[in-house]
Amino acid sequence: MDGKVWLAGAGPGDEGLLTIKAEHVLERADVIVYDHLVGENIVVKYGAGKELINVGKKAGHHPIPQEEINRILVEEAKKGKRVVRLKGGDPFLFGRGGEELAELVKYGVPFEVVPGVTSPLSVPAYGGIPVTHRDYASSLHVVTGHARRGSEKDINYKALAEAGGTLVFLMGVTSLGIIMEGLKEAGMRPDMPAALLQEGTTAGQKKVTATISTLVKRAEESDIRPPALIVVGEVCRLAEELSWYERLPLSGMRVLLTRPKELISSMAEKLRDKGAEVLEIPTIEIVPAQSSHLLSECFENIRTYDWIVFTSQAGVRIFFEKMKEYGIDVRALYRAGFAVIGEGTKKALESFGIFADVMPDVYDGVSLGRALAVQDVKNKKILLPRAEKGNQELVPILEEAGASVQDLPVYRTVCRDVSEIPVSIKDEIESGRVSCAAFTSSSTVEGFVKAAGEMDFSRVKAACIGRQTAETAKRYGMECYVSDKAAIDSLVRLIERMKKN
Repeated sequence: MDGKVWLAGAGPGDEGLLTIKAEHVLERADVIVYDHLVGENIVVKYGAGKELINVGKKAGHHPIPQEEINRILVEEAKKGKRVVRLKGGDPFLFGRGGEELAELVKYGVPFEVVPGVTSPLSVPAYGGIPVTHRDYASSLHVVTGHARRGSEKDINYKALAEAGGTLVFLMGVTSLGIIMEGLKEAGMRPDMPAALLQEGTTAGQKKVTATISTLVKRAEESDIRPPALIVVGEVCRLAEELSWYERLPLSGMRVLLTRPKELISSMAEKLRDKGAEVLEIPTIEIVPAQSSHLLSECFENIRTYDWIVFTSQAGVRIFFEKMKEYGIDVRALYRAGFAVIGEGTKKALESFGIFADVMPDVYDGVSLGRALAVQDVKNKKILLPRAEKGNQELVPILEEAGASVQDLPVYRTVCRDVSEIPVSIKDEIESGRVSCAAFTSSSTVEGFVKAAGEMDFSRVKAACIGRQTAETAKRYGMECYVSDKAAIDSLVRLIERMKKN
């Protein structure tokens, strides 16, 4: 197979701004060669099972020279691999994408370009600044504030000052004073509105508004650091009036999710809708049970059960997968009633066209057992398809009510291989970049602890979905908060309260 390179833009940091085509090529990639400005959440989500090569450049620190990056792209493609060269923002806007493509052309390597959402437009937008506006600016000028190594900055301040419109300077934080002085000396009025936007579109977003005369002082007072961009122009007057991102309930929160990969998306979406930045690191995996005598016997006798009880979404999904595997369809379940532990499991069951008959008000095993016990289950056969290590309190309650219970392990949870996680959980926590970690089961806590390795877990703020999960987190010294109900919506509301406190 011939190799190929996709030069793709990752956008400014918010995973939701990754284009559909970029997502498509990342999913099919063998190798991802990425920069420092690519959001870690993107690398984590799409990097599993792929070769990851970090060629990140930070201001004043270039560990891998451009020539070496060019060589890597050519060599990996020549091996027949699908290579995604992933850059922050758009690869053709001060991203040296043209230089890399010229090298691919030189060696006959096929390539495609996937444009990205660019920061000079998107970061001001997240800061409430429209870069053009009928009343304030009819032009936009994007300038790099970073000089080529060994050369002076070649910025024509006079032309910029005379052009009017909005000016956006990229990579200019370390030269902020020089840029502001250059504009004033070129004749721009000292009270021209200006703004400095740090880590736009992410939980680290910080905004400073001032004028070109006062921006340097304000930036120092606010401790603004790269990556950040500078906006100069009348449109900056609108920054507070049109501010929207900072007003979202979870703006500024970076939440680490630990659920299994197949369950993580729904919660991630709810958090992102409220403004949180989400780092998806599934710390456990769900492994369906292998065929066994017990599984065969239960499915052969599936028509004899009076009740089928589900304690998790995974249990629902895998149960119906096993039915298909054994050549059984839903008509075999015509005489059974169905009980579920909570809303998530209820919705999972409904996706297969079945409505639950019983669901407790409190979403835990004891409450489920009690809710079912009052249904006159004496001498009834109950099938309980669930995890290998399920709640130990549920079965005795049902048996005491006179039911015959078949506890059927249809899956097990295992800790994820740490080598498959492309970021250091320990570094993320200890750097203070994670606001909280969300746990939906004791097994996610155990997987998290294993993946993090040796660290001080008292630094972890744990948002836990129930009492049992919280007890497991407390054993490791985590600062625990517990949702009102064992439901995802309740867990999201808990995280909102944690921000307010």
